[in-house]
Amino acid sequence: MQQSVKNKSAIRWWFWLIRNPWLGLLPFFLFIIAFLILPSLNLFVGAFKDQQGQFTFANVGIIQNPYIQKSFRVSFQVSITTSIIGTLFGFLVAYAITLGNAPRWMRNILMSFSGLAANFGGVPLAFAYIATLGRTGFVTYLLKQVCFTNSKGQVCPFDLYQNGFNLYSMVGLVLAYTYFLLPLMVLTIAPAIEGMKKDWREACENLGGSTAQYWLYVGIPILWPSILASFILLFSSAFGAFATAQALTGGSIYLVPIVIGQQIRGDVMNNPNEGYALALLMVIVMGVAIALYTWLQKRTAKWVAL
Repeated sequence: MQQSVKNKSAIRWWFWLIRNPWLGLLPFFLFIIAFLILPSLNLFVGAFKDQQGQFTFANVGIIQNPYIQKSFRVSFQVSITTSIIGTLFGFLVAYAITLGNAPRWMRNILMSFSGLAANFGGVPLAFAYIATLGRTGFVTYLLKQVCFTNSKGQVCPFDLYQNGFNLYSMVGLVLAYTYFLLPLMVLTIAPAIEGMKKDWREACENLGGSTAQYWLYVGIPILWPSILASFILLFSSAFGAFATAQALTGGSIYLVPIVIGQQIRGDVMNNPNEGYALALLMVIVMGVAIALYTWLQKRTAKWVAL
């Protein structure tokens, strides 16, 4: 009897859930509130408090610090450089596997790899690069087995680090960021390229246009909002990356996320509230980038819907 009552209660519960499907969104909203909204509010409030808990605008003035300005310059430099590289080569790869008549199996492999590589970052990525291109890395060791004759006629092993390469520098950081930005570009731009209608190409050819003219006057102008949106997405990903840079360079490169971590831990000026202010400035930069990305995506959707 009790088992029958329990079964009826369970059935009523499931019917109630079916009639109210929006309840399935509750875990999502709880997650957003706990790990996004509440931390953001705490960040905003902490940016305008001093260490005694009093309201102040002094924390925002940290942007006048030359050390902080340098961190923003370096972050912009790394983010823009890696985004340009990822956008250019990612577009070429996406074109090759969509309109470039690449074999179907190659497209499946590259898209699957892009999905994995775009989400592979942080400490594991830094470790992979150190194990591959570090001073005792696998590729570094293999290259040392290659001998060459120097200007003095001496036969010497090829050493990356004696020839100017340094994984733990800006160059190494650009290489590491490119690893996950390039496949991210492939994933974001491939659908836009696939959405290019054959009618546009045929119309251009019927009017006597060449392939170069088609891409110059039709293809690139149509894809430009998508390309720019993808570039902004790559920039945002690079600008907000922390774990890869910290693990690879040990904080020796003054990126904004690294400086924020140092401020909150008290490694620099022992004022966590200034770290909150820096994080707020970083959120503003990311917010502007995301707003531009959303606007450009809407423009792209209009072309695809035609």
